[in-house]
Amino acid sequence: MKNIKESSKRFFTITFAFLLMAGNVSAGQKDWWNIPYPAGFDASQLKPQSFIKVKGNKLVDDKGDAFLFKGMNIASPDKLVHQSQWKKSLFKELKDWGVNVIRLPIHPIGWRATGESEYLQLIDQAVVWANAYDIYLIIDWHSIGYLPDGLFQHPMYVTTEQETMQFWQTIAKRYTNIPTVAVYEIFNEPTDIGGKAGKADWMEWKAFNEKVIDVIYAHDRNVIPLVAGFNWAYDLRPVLDNPIARPGVAYASHPYPQKESPSVANKENFFRLWDDAWGKVAATYPIIVTELGWVRKDGVGAHIPVINDGSYGPMIIEFMDQRNISWVAWVFDPEWSPTMIHDWDFTPTEQGEFFKKVLQSQ
Repeated sequence: MKNIKESSKRFFTITFAFLLMAGNVSAGQKDWWNIPYPAGFDASQLKPQSFIKVKGNKLVDDKGDAFLFKGMNIASPDKLVHQSQWKKSLFKELKDWGVNVIRLPIHPIGWRATGESEYLQLIDQAVVWANAYDIYLIIDWHSIGYLPDGLFQHPMYVTTEQETMQFWQTIAKRYTNIPTVAVYEIFNEPTDIGGKAGKADWMEWKAFNEKVIDVIYAHDRNVIPLVAGFNWAYDLRPVLDNPIARPGVAYASHPYPQKESPSVANKENFFRLWDDAWGKVAATYPIIVTELGWVRKDGVGAHIPVINDGSYGPMIIEFMDQRNISWVAWVFDPEWSPTMIHDWDFTPTEQGEFFKKVLQSQ
């Protein structure tokens, strides 16, 4: 009898703890019935900013004029807080470099460790700072792996379909009709890791993204859902025959230099291969290249697929300019690679100097 009572006690303790976690309610929150619904972002603190929307294969502003995002990724807000670099001056520096968009990569592990309420406060700060400089934001659920199988490249990327859906429901509720928050990148880099994460299936992936978009659109139609292709967000070929069956969608690609290795590494061959894998989609739908960049083989954090001698930069910019493709370079951080800056004095690296010059010439 004693064992039965102890087992029952353990069962109810575990069950109660699970319910607390599921409802995001602390053990001391006994008056749970008085918890208010989450508040939306206070738009009164922002200056007017045009909504960016999809029209055909282009992005357009409120006047209907064509618009291209050109900007930088930063490190995750929670990482920058830990390193005392989460501040408005970071956004001011990026504005001086010439960006009109900043991508915020939010890792699932960081979202959980920081906690929803505290993380939303960080995103709120990003919205205010970005808006002050007429910069837009891409919110990126930064996971790598094949979500339907629940298999990922590293523990920092582990999430679930339910957590991913709940994240986007939370974000869409919070930032409804806030033009500064322009793009929701549903999942950073879908990949089956060469079979190590199962077998990626486009129709399965398409159906999941459509479910997420339905949740987003139930809260906010003035935002652009962004859907990534396979092979670490590189391959968009399935889109040509089976696009996402929802309006207002754009597609993401991460065409790092070593994604293609033509026998003759000239511009014509790279253009042909890039067109085949992702560029042709731009004739029908908007593309936002949300990661690109390079580092020399002896540079900080050199790894496949980002190693290059620098010839990649001018080629990829010319390719995207010819096809009216938006882009966001990776990454404005001295640790994550390929890095744009050597230090927190914002000393540009080789690729940083290149992209800074391109941005400031726009």
